[in-house]
Amino acid sequence: MKKDIHPDYHTINVVLTDGSSFQTRSTYGKEGDTIRLDVDPRTHPAWTGGAGKILDTGGQLARFNKRFQGFGLKKDNT
Repeated sequence: MKKDIHPDYHTINVVLTDGSSFQTRSTYGKEGDTIRLDVDPRTHPAWTGGAGKILDTGGQLARFNKRFQGFGLKKDNT
């Protein structure tokens, strides 16, 4: 391996959004630095399964339903 071309690899502290932390090795900052995450696997919808429903109030689906609401089979009430 060539000398002096690789970044310094050292231990840092990672603080998650809920306040919990862990140590890992990284090239970020200096030895003992702390990185605070804004988004982590405990809070991001990509990892949590998307906690909320998507509501399409004025989008394509709403326009489609409004346009074709009377289209289809008619109910016979006799």
